[in-house]
Amino acid sequence: MRWSVAWHVTGLILMCVGLCMIAPLLCGWYYGDSSVAPLFLSLCVTVLAGAFLMFYFRRPGPMVINHREGMLIVSLGWAACGFFGALPFALGGFPSFTDAFFESVSGFTTTGASILTNIEAMPKGLLLWRSLTHWLGGMGIIVMTIAILPFLGVGGMQLYKAEVPGPVADKLQPRIKDTAMSLWKVYVLFTVVQTILLMFGGMDLFESVCHSFGTMATGGFSTRNASIAAYDSAYIDYVISFFMLVAGLNFALHFQLFRGRPLVLWRDPEFRFFGIFVLVLTAVVILATYGTNYDSWADATRYSVFQVASIITTTGYATADYELWLPLPQGVLLLCMFVGGCAGSTAGGIKCMRVMLLFKHAYRELFRMVHPRAVRPLKFGAKLVKEEVLTSIWGFFVLFIVLFVLASLALAALGVDVLTAFAAVVACIGNVGPGLGGVGPTDNYSAIPALGKWVLSFCMLLGRLEIYTILVLFVPEFWRK
Repeated sequence: MRWSVAWHVTGLILMCVGLCMIAPLLCGWYYGDSSVAPLFLSLCVTVLAGAFLMFYFRRPGPMVINHREGMLIVSLGWAACGFFGALPFALGGFPSFTDAFFESVSGFTTTGASILTNIEAMPKGLLLWRSLTHWLGGMGIIVMTIAILPFLGVGGMQLYKAEVPGPVADKLQPRIKDTAMSLWKVYVLFTVVQTILLMFGGMDLFESVCHSFGTMATGGFSTRNASIAAYDSAYIDYVISFFMLVAGLNFALHFQLFRGRPLVLWRDPEFRFFGIFVLVLTAVVILATYGTNYDSWADATRYSVFQVASIITTTGYATADYELWLPLPQGVLLLCMFVGGCAGSTAGGIKCMRVMLLFKHAYRELFRMVHPRAVRPLKFGAKLVKEEVLTSIWGFFVLFIVLFVLASLALAALGVDVLTAFAAVVACIGNVGPGLGGVGPTDNYSAIPALGKWVLSFCMLLGRLEIYTILVLFVPEFWRK
């Protein structure tokens, strides 16, 4: 394990994060708010820390990063971003560094869980930084680093595999730098289009940018206390719903769609599963809320579509207090928290691809009980699924459930009620944000004990990096030659 390489690349990542603070700094200066000093000081500290690591641990020649170093760099990079990204919040008046770190990690991991009780009282510079952490973490700071720092060489593939959410990392171009750049181009394009459409709906430029950042990253940080419900606009609700679902799809499919392959979406089995799953669950919620919570089909459809899209893509925006709904639609939303979006998207959760393959494997085992000698290969679409991929998925599922139970018990041991503890953990490890109970859509995480916030911060990092990338660091064999 070459620690010098790990610290050098971490320094490069911090340099990128520090320079990104220029945008919210200029925003704070434009509006003349109190965020200028905290952001300027944080920018200086982050850039200097990154420059020190980058130049002190500099190595001559191209860096070839092996898979172990790739996982270490990704884990170090995200932890460092969470720490230095918290500086503007800590210096800007957050109650404690624990709260600032929680908010920062929630932003970079696109979870959207917040400790703020009065968002609208925050200076606009800090609100923009808060949303920008979403946008940077959505496509991935590591992928961004690969896109703009091609001198990482072939080792960049190891970072890409460790960072991109999903069981398999799609390589769209022969060179990994070109793959990362292609994904970022699509990401930026959707963000710009959504910003323009939201401005047509009555949002100003600042709010449109912040909500587009939160949507495309499937994060959910809003500039309003009541989230999207504050605008009370069906147009805004449907625009954001559409782009949340877009962000919940595999970005490799979007790239191929723009390359002139219009049927690529329908040919993808995960897209079909995701689309049918969303339609069925939305229909169930519409039928359950019509006549009980809403008097018209239009309202029932509008609010149901938005909340299902928000939760299944793990965005976490809210237009309704779904804790006032019947138990059935609440259960549907809880199911959405576990499933999540597609592999290769900015969404969290277990991912539709994994759910599909788990069901296919379960059915194959039932088939083998009837036909013990039958050879029935497992396929995903037209592709044969390797047994090591299936084993990895089962391992991920088991670890997800075990970590969910352990973290929930840890919160319960700290005095958090059982419903809130379970909902908070699944919302954080699934990168959803709002949950049920004390962390519902109209509540926040400020009442969670300080130690509980560190537990949930760890859960958010685990969920964003697909569990394996971080947990492998605790395996003794990882550090042996």
